[in-house]
Amino acid sequence: MSVASVYPHYLAKAEKKGRTKAEVDEIIRWLTGYSQGELEEQLNNKTDFETFFTEAPRLNPSRTLVKGVICGVRIEEIEDPMMREIRYLDKLIDELAKGKTMDKILRKQ
Repeated sequence: MSVASVYPHYLAKAEKKGRTKAEVDEIIRWLTGYSQGELEEQLNNKTDFETFFTEAPRLNPSRTLVKGVICGVRIEEIEDPMMREIRYLDKLIDELAKGKTMDKILRKQ
C-alpha cells in the first residue's frame, strides 16, 4: 500500500477537525526526517509504506514516546517493527485530529 493512497485520509481527518495540511506534513517530517520536497517526492512516486520508512532519512528517536491504542491495539505491544512505525504515524494524526497542540504531538518538553 502506498503512502500516497492513505495520505488523503490523513488530511481529511485533520482538516475535518480544523487542522491543516501543513500540520500533517510537519508530523510526517518530524517522524521520518524527510524534507518537505522529499516528502512530496515520496507521495508523487507512490512509495509503499515499507520503502517510505526504510528509506526515511532519520526516524525520530522520540517516536518511541508515542504510546496508546490505535485500532484496538496498544502500540507498545506491536511486534512487527514496520507495523509499529505505521501505527506511530496513525496515532500522531489521531492526536492532531483530537486537538492536541503540536508541541505535545511532537513530544517537545
